[in-house]
Amino acid sequence: MKKIYLLLLPFLGFAQSEKNPCETLTKINTIIQSQHYKPKVVDDSLSVYVFNTFLEELDEDNRLFTEIEVNNLKKHQLKIDNYLVENNCDFLKEIYTVYNTAIERYKTSIETIRKEPFAFSSTETIEFSVKSFPYAKDEKDLKRLFKKRILFHVLRDISEVSKNKDSLLANFDAISKTSKDKIFESYSCKYSGLQLTKNDFNSKFFNAFCSYFDPHTMYLSKSDKSSFLSNVSADNLSFGLNISMNEKDEITVDEVVPGSSAYFSDKIDSGDQIIKLKYLDNEYTIACSSMQKIEEIFTSSEYRNVDFTFRKKTGEVYTVSLTKKVMKDYDNNVYSYILEKDNKKTGYIRIPSFYAKFENGKSNVSDDVAKEIYKLQKDNIDGLIIDLENNGGGSMDEAVQLTGSLIDIGPIAIMNTKSEKKQTIKDPNRGSIYNGPLVVLINGFSASASEFFANTMQDYKRAIVIGNQSHGKASMQRILPLALETNQEEFIKLTIEEFYRVTGKTNQTIGITPDVFVPTLFDKQMPRESKNKTALKNDTIEGVLRFTEFPNPKRNEAIEKSKIRVNANQNLKTIATLNEKLNKIYDEDLPPILLNFNSVFESVIKMNSLWKEVKDLSEKEYDLKVERNSVDVEYQQFDEYLKSSNTEKIKAIKSNLHIIEAVLIINDLKN
Repeated sequence: MKKIYLLLLPFLGFAQSEKNPCETLTKINTIIQSQHYKPKVVDDSLSVYVFNTFLEELDEDNRLFTEIEVNNLKKHQLKIDNYLVENNCDFLKEIYTVYNTAIERYKTSIETIRKEPFAFSSTETIEFSVKSFPYAKDEKDLKRLFKKRILFHVLRDISEVSKNKDSLLANFDAISKTSKDKIFESYSCKYSGLQLTKNDFNSKFFNAFCSYFDPHTMYLSKSDKSSFLSNVSADNLSFGLNISMNEKDEITVDEVVPGSSAYFSDKIDSGDQIIKLKYLDNEYTIACSSMQKIEEIFTSSEYRNVDFTFRKKTGEVYTVSLTKKVMKDYDNNVYSYILEKDNKKTGYIRIPSFYAKFENGKSNVSDDVAKEIYKLQKDNIDGLIIDLENNGGGSMDEAVQLTGSLIDIGPIAIMNTKSEKKQTIKDPNRGSIYNGPLVVLINGFSASASEFFANTMQDYKRAIVIGNQSHGKASMQRILPLALETNQEEFIKLTIEEFYRVTGKTNQTIGITPDVFVPTLFDKQMPRESKNKTALKNDTIEGVLRFTEFPNPKRNEAIEKSKIRVNANQNLKTIATLNEKLNKIYDEDLPPILLNFNSVFESVIKMNSLWKEVKDLSEKEYDLKVERNSVDVEYQQFDEYLKSSNTEKIKAIKSNLHIIEAVLIINDLKN
């Protein structure tokens, strides 16, 4: 089997597991113990972690199980390591039974509350905490909590109808009835998403077990593997629909990709709402199905032919059968623009992921970036920006190739294996495809392969790295089958190595500190590696003694000028102020809200006002001329889809203050 090395942010998959969970669990543990980069002893510590993590996965908000049920299940809390040795997984059957009892109770409770007289006001309060609330003591307590949550959501939905409080009060009876029906329908729908087959249930347990060793080791079914690899490919099986979720949690069509099955249906339009999906004999209503399942249908190669039911804005409901075909994923493909300011041209290249020719892939990042640099150099650019924001990683080979293409010669990184066998990775190709000024953009979602590349650019002083602290993932994974059968159905994504900078340091858990920090909205809320309980620890090894830094006499001066600009920028100061408000919402317990209309309306108005500030600032466009390179202008001029995509991309560039600052840095380096 071809080895696949990946550096990517976590992806949660749900598997079609085999019938005997202990057999699968034993295979997983055998591979982990023999090949994991830093395996851990299977003991009581594992048991406690896996037990607690599994329950959190099943009941994230502690609103399904009761305290009585959890206390009863705790008899297994210290025994999972023993069950593995004994090859006895009967405890999973017990937990599965308790879980099904809990979700059936949830369904019955919602139905019962719906039939009872409903008071639109209460003297009770509702609280929001950063920590999980205790489990309800018993079924009576659980029902009381359901009623409080439902009342709050009804009052909030009423408050969202209008900013005019008097108008809402004047029409309260009609509006409240509509909101009540809507919220109860939403709660009832949740039941379908909570239902788990035994296979999916066991799969969640396998992933809880894997995550004890590190956050990126995980169990994958054949379908999960396909979905995972679609994230690191620029060509994928696709229905040809670009979709998004609106503020009403509805999935709507943004664009129909020319040449796709959806395009040739000659029926689907932008703005159409997806109501239902049907695969074989299974129907998945969007409002009631888990988003994991919907995502799986869109990304996995297992789902080739699906019936889609849509609703047009006119109300017309229609169904079409769509078949996936291999198509270029434009959203996950490298693209470039020319940014012009103060009579200087800066090339801009966006790298969404380090994709490679996995499975359906027909292109790879290093070659595509080289092509874009060639196009930009034909337009005589003065400098280059490489944007790695929100790039979660991908292929290790592509990270090495791209890194090597932008330095002349020398070591790129140091790899360390389980056996402490260290290997220095060298530039695979002498020479550089571009030697001009370079700025690299990173943020908290820039991880793995992105960090691998940015490390070298920073250590060699080849580029000025700006933005925010990166994610902090320096581990590498390989996808392995659990068995050697010809028709492989189960896999494990296993952490097998760690990469270090040429200095001997690693960005594991701490991330890359940019040369220039530029504030961004929600920076503290980005899910960095340091927040993972089982992340590998940061350490250092002996570095490479000799490597030649890139000569750039204006580098330090440009960095200092940038820092002065950033500190003086009023828009960036506004971002920092907004982040303080946002951090309080996410990191601190909020004041209790009295469950009556006036109190909830006041909290909604206050919260919506904050979100409007965020929206207005994030969509604000700045003074920057953005154009396609001359090569793209020529071949894209008659492609309406690419024209539409081009408009959105230009808007995103003009709204990104990191890009604006990067352009100014390039100008300083050229002056």
